[in-house]
Amino acid sequence: MDKSTQDPNPFDQLIIECQDDTTQIHARYETHRTNRNAQYRTKLLSPDFPGWQIDEILGKLHRQPTDPPFVDPRHNLTLYARPPQHIRDLVAEIQRDIEDVAPSIWFTPSSQLHMTTLEIASCRPQLEVEELVSHLQGHGIVPDLADYTFHHRTRLVKPMISYDATAMALSFLPATGLETDTVQNGKDGGYTYHHLRRDVSEMVTATGLRMKPRYIALSAHITIARFITQDGFLVKSPGQEGAERVDGERVAALVERVEKINERLREKYWPGEDAVMSAKGEWLVGQERGLEFCKGTSFYGGGEDVLTGKGFVPLRLWINPGNTKC
Repeated sequence: MDKSTQDPNPFDQLIIECQDDTTQIHARYETHRTNRNAQYRTKLLSPDFPGWQIDEILGKLHRQPTDPPFVDPRHNLTLYARPPQHIRDLVAEIQRDIEDVAPSIWFTPSSQLHMTTLEIASCRPQLEVEELVSHLQGHGIVPDLADYTFHHRTRLVKPMISYDATAMALSFLPATGLETDTVQNGKDGGYTYHHLRRDVSEMVTATGLRMKPRYIALSAHITIARFITQDGFLVKSPGQEGAERVDGERVAALVERVEKINERLREKYWPGEDAVMSAKGEWLVGQERGLEFCKGTSFYGGGEDVLTGKGFVPLRLWINPGNTKC
């Protein structure tokens, strides 16, 4: 396909608007997630909050077995970034803290934790997804996609819980400044997670495949919990036999717990006054394993791993933001 006939790369717009300045890209991501949390905090704490937006399909998958068993009909094709062990450990710690005030919430199992780097196809028939896999394999780019992070290192920093009425996620910001490993990407510090998403998107569309990805928002997140029931967040309505309403106090308790966790994350894993940040709070994309080319019923981090790229071991375990901007 002639490059001039391709649809515009949806990830290019931000880079152009920010004049390819990583500091501006970082700031735009930060503003997006801060404003979004503030917006949903107001909605959840409103007296008119109607309750959680339940994931009905996930709920069916986890209810008592049915005959025949319920099967998720949605097939997808994605490039996943799976978090390294220290990030999975951090998620497990956060999940335990949340479970204390929201025991009915569904928590993403450690093995299914993922970040959607690129959604190639969503909610398609199985046969159509298989045809897309064959198309990309025929063009020989699947190994290059999976291995892309081995030669294009990018960091995610400043973990924070993002939330709304459907789910909770551990979100990150694309780092600015120098990379933390010896492999550079053209110019020092000029390559972010957003650039990575742009590049793999370009590789796929160059084969003639047109995509309409859902995830083009300024977000780098791992979904860690989803609401599949209102249980634990309802109380009886006074004077209305059998009727229930949202328990605003329980919702407020959950929001307060999330805010406290975010305070702890900022204190432990964000750069402090000494300009030193623990490596336990950063994620070098491709650390331990490369990108995962995944097909099938993968909405919740499952699906079939067609190919996983080469991972790497970081050369430095601690970052000095005095030399590396975050």
